[in-house]
Amino acid sequence: MTEYVGDQRQGHDFARVVTCAGVLEGNRVSRISVRGFAVASATAVTTVGAVMGVASGNAAQSSDDNFEATAADTTLLADIPVGEQAQVQVSSLSEQADVQAAAADSVAKKSAEETARLRAAQDAEAKKEAADKAAAEEKAEKERKEAEERASRSAVRDASSFSAQGSYSVAEVKAIARQMVPASQFQCFSNIVDHESTWNYKAVNPGSGAYGLVQALPGNKMASAGADWQTNPATQIKWGLNYMNDRYGSPCGAWSFWLSHRWY
Repeated sequence: MTEYVGDQRQGHDFARVVTCAGVLEGNRVSRISVRGFAVASATAVTTVGAVMGVASGNAAQSSDDNFEATAADTTLLADIPVGEQAQVQVSSLSEQADVQAAAADSVAKKSAEETARLRAAQDAEAKKEAADKAAAEEKAEKERKEAEERASRSAVRDASSFSAQGSYSVAEVKAIARQMVPASQFQCFSNIVDHESTWNYKAVNPGSGAYGLVQALPGNKMASAGADWQTNPATQIKWGLNYMNDRYGSPCGAWSFWLSHRWY
C-alpha cells in the first residue's frame, strides 16, 4: 500500500478528480452524467478537505452537512436540459391544441345539428302552411263554383214557362236549352244532344226505338216530365237534364261517360 503524508495525499486525490472531470468534458457526456460525477467529485473533495483539516488541527465538519450542501448546489443541474425543455413545451402546446381543436369540432358539430334541426322544423312549417293555403284555395274555388252553379240553376227557366208551339227549328230548340241548362253545363249537354239526335226533337232510332233530343229509351220515359214529351222540346230537355244529374251528377259527368262508352 502506498502511503501519503499531508499535502501529497490531498494533491493526489485532487489530481484524480480533475483528470476524471477532464475525461468527462472531453467525451461530452450528458448533463445527467456530469451531475452524477459532480456529486462524486464534491464528495471526494470534501473528504480530502476533511483529512487536511484533521491534519492541520482544524475542527472537522459533519460529512452529512457537506453532502447536503453539495447536493443542493447540484440541484440546478438536475433541471431538464434546455433542448428537452423546449421539446416538452412543444408537446404540451400540441396536446392543448388537440384538446382545443376537439372541443371546437364538438361545438361546431352541435351547432350544425341545431341548425339542421331548426331548418327542418322551418321547412316542415312552410310545407304545412303551403298545404293549408292550397286546401283553403281549393275549398274557396269549390265554393265559388257551387255558388255559380246555384246561381245558374236559379236563373234557368222551367219547361212550363215556355209556350207550346206547333214546331221548332234547331235554333229555337237550342235557345230553349240555353235557358234551361246551367251555363257551366250547357256545352256538355249540347255535345250529347249533337251525337244523339243532332237537335231533332222528333228523332227516332229505327233499331232501338229511342226517341227525342236525348234519345230516351223507351221514349215514354219522358212522360214523367210532361205529357207533351213527343212534341215539346222543353219537356224533353227537362227530362234529359234530370236524368244526367241523377245518374252522372251533371251533364258534364254524362258526357265524360259517353266519351268512354259511346252511350250514356
